[in-house]
Amino acid sequence: MTRKLVIVESPTKSRTIGGYLGADYDVVSSVGHIRDLAERSDLPAELKKSDIGKFAIDIDGGFQPYYVVSSDKKKIVADIRKRLKEADELYLATDEDREGEAIAWHLLDVLKPKVPVKRLAFHEITREGISRALENPREVDMELVEAQEARRLLDRLYGYEVSPVLWRKIQSGLSAGRVQSVTLRLVVDRERERMAFQSAEYWDLKGTFTATEGKDAGRSFDARLTTVDGKRVATGKDFDDRGRLKNDKVVHVHAALAGALAAGLADASFAVNGVDSRPYKRRPAAPFITSTLIQESSRKLRLGARQAMGVAQALYQKGYITYMRSDSPVLSGEAVRAARKQATAMYGADAVAASPRIYATQDSNAQEAHEAIRPAGDSFRTPDSVRTELTGDEFRMYEMIWKRTLASQMADAVGTTSTVRIGATTAAHHAVEFSASGTILTSPGFMALYEESRDKARYEEDEQKVEKESRLPVLAEGEKVTGEGIEPLTHATTPPPRYTQGSMIKELEDRKLGRPSTYAAMVDVIIDKGYVNVVKQALVPTWLAFAMIRLLEQHFAWLIDYDFTADMEEGLDKIAAGDVSRVDWLSEFYFGSGEDEDGRGQGLKRLVDDLGDIDARANSTFDIGDGIALRVGKYGPYLEREADGEKQTASVPDDLAPDELTVAKAEELLASQGGDERVLGQHPASGLDIVAKAGRFGPYVTEVLPEDAKGRPKTASLFKSMDLETVTLEDALKLMSLPRVVGVDPATNEEITAQNGRFGPYLKKGTDSRTIESEQQLLDITLEEALAIYAQPKRGRGRAATPPLKEFGEDPTSGKPIVAKSGRFGDYITDGVTNVTIPKTESVESVTPERAIELLAEKRAKGPAKKPARRTAAKKTTTRKK
Repeated sequence: MTRKLVIVESPTKSRTIGGYLGADYDVVSSVGHIRDLAERSDLPAELKKSDIGKFAIDIDGGFQPYYVVSSDKKKIVADIRKRLKEADELYLATDEDREGEAIAWHLLDVLKPKVPVKRLAFHEITREGISRALENPREVDMELVEAQEARRLLDRLYGYEVSPVLWRKIQSGLSAGRVQSVTLRLVVDRERERMAFQSAEYWDLKGTFTATEGKDAGRSFDARLTTVDGKRVATGKDFDDRGRLKNDKVVHVHAALAGALAAGLADASFAVNGVDSRPYKRRPAAPFITSTLIQESSRKLRLGARQAMGVAQALYQKGYITYMRSDSPVLSGEAVRAARKQATAMYGADAVAASPRIYATQDSNAQEAHEAIRPAGDSFRTPDSVRTELTGDEFRMYEMIWKRTLASQMADAVGTTSTVRIGATTAAHHAVEFSASGTILTSPGFMALYEESRDKARYEEDEQKVEKESRLPVLAEGEKVTGEGIEPLTHATTPPPRYTQGSMIKELEDRKLGRPSTYAAMVDVIIDKGYVNVVKQALVPTWLAFAMIRLLEQHFAWLIDYDFTADMEEGLDKIAAGDVSRVDWLSEFYFGSGEDEDGRGQGLKRLVDDLGDIDARANSTFDIGDGIALRVGKYGPYLEREADGEKQTASVPDDLAPDELTVAKAEELLASQGGDERVLGQHPASGLDIVAKAGRFGPYVTEVLPEDAKGRPKTASLFKSMDLETVTLEDALKLMSLPRVVGVDPATNEEITAQNGRFGPYLKKGTDSRTIESEQQLLDITLEEALAIYAQPKRGRGRAATPPLKEFGEDPTSGKPIVAKSGRFGDYITDGVTNVTIPKTESVESVTPERAIELLAEKRAKGPAKKPARRTAAKKTTTRKK
């Protein structure tokens, strides 16, 4: 009997596929990539001293990479080798995009199988999908592998050359990346637009009108002023971002004019100037691709980019949807038939389009997958049928994908939109016109099942809204209507909206920056690294991000140019298509082409070599106005200015967005922090002044040392129950006396102290710490009370283990069960040996087993913090690409 070994990259995928294949198949997971470019510590001593040592790339040898099997994958590779010895055929069934193709090639290169090898690509993990893949095996696509390898080498060259400049001139630990940096630039550029924005005020009128004739007599509706003396009333979109009117064909209604118009219409007669009707038609949205799935998940499901991709990946690997990385909205013939059949059964033949709808991508380089993201199978499971099999987020996403797929084959929503125009003349002889619109749907079509959400438009309130079933009264031109409640309404132009994770991904897609497989990662990395904060779903850059982008713009301009980055992506597509040589392309990027177009022709190497001096202080200093400067320091941003010959400083709160830091706000921060502290009195023992002041981490008290004094002043944070304005000298002295010795335990002769820590007040006796209930107890708890607390069974670390928040199965590296737990620093993943905090852009609910394994693998790969590599460690097995 022929034994077949099938290798996939995901444990969940292996279990799902294994459930469909028979006993002749052994399905195993590689758990992602098994090897990567070596770190310097992984290189043999002779290579560390060579040109290869810097990047693990032989640049002069045709950009040949030096790969090593990851330390946490050695056990997995050994297990796969063992299984391969018992197999007669090998199937490489990793994902069908560039990354999956590269994983397959690395497996092939490391394992060097002596049995026949076939490459399988499962677009969907269903019985039908697996059968089709087995019937149509192929070889590893080396052009896709070349494209992935070029991207990996490019990112290594970019990151290893540019990031150290950021470390030296701004802050250690910062990183630059080909798509990461332009993503961050987009966020910073939008904030700059908001900071330069100047608001403009504009007005209009609103009134309630009532029909006086016909069958709808007595029916009322609201309308807004749209024209004055034949000119359209200006709305927000008629102003630029400096508050200037940019359209001379409109009338700017200001407060005085609005008031005069309203007063002049008090006794006016109103009549219908006209009624316009036009057909209303709306087509369904195309089936999901990666970018639209992330955007709609953000709007409808409130999921972040990585969360959305994690949920989609889980659905794919469990066999519920097709492959989740796709930039093609095309549906297969089987999918079109399944969607039309199911929609017909639910809503009738009239609700389905007369002929199959064909969707095509607008991107000529779309190649990540062959089909849109849709329910898996040749017939679709209804959401109700899978409700009990999925988690909450998984079910909601499956339902959304199912609805959108069916809706894409349904009929248009059709109806009629009517607009009525009401005219009058003011007492000052101004001809004015109000208008209102309403829509009646005669056939809802696809909207009976699904309607795509949309990000709120910047001046949405100025538009005449088209709402389903918002019917106006039947009116005819010339008919009289009554008008009442005519009142002026004020509006103000608004700054450009910040990006959300969803709208950022749309921007990346529109600018052709990155691929579907990188969208979520690029947004996630700038959040995880602290360059951007997420505030009510909006991406808000930090001042650190401003300093990074300024340095890159001034010294690496073409590297973060939007068009250049898009061109690089196009180059990778050409490598994947076999039209461009990987070596030639990388050589032009690194060494230059000689054609100096905006500096690009010099290449990365010459750009870094000829960098020149960079004024680190000037780069991290931003002028706020009125002599106030913001500086990006080691411990965060702070304000600085000279006043009366003295330097004043004040920390900038982390939650203050850059566009909110006006001169007035800066003055306020300097007034509360910048030296205007309140003197409480003198210390009775030292005679030093004790002051209370506000700081970055809250209000505190401190002693004022002489200028020539050595050492640091004693400080203490105020209790939560205390107020900066009312704290007394007595309070300050008590706070500064902490930690306080409560007494000595007579049984052990150990000293018990009361201390205030990061996680609240506690008692400490030797190595035994016990939490106490309130900050006030720090000052007044007695030895007797402390001993009573220590007499109780220890809580905290000593308490009975709480059940895990979630279980993920066995870790393929350690063989131990993986669970999610809640800890002092937040929720985390652990296998009992390695712990890793769940990133702030993710939640316990969204983490899949694959993601949990990936997080643990990444943590193991990093190794202990700041621990030098052992020189006596066994030599790593390395592979250098031939």
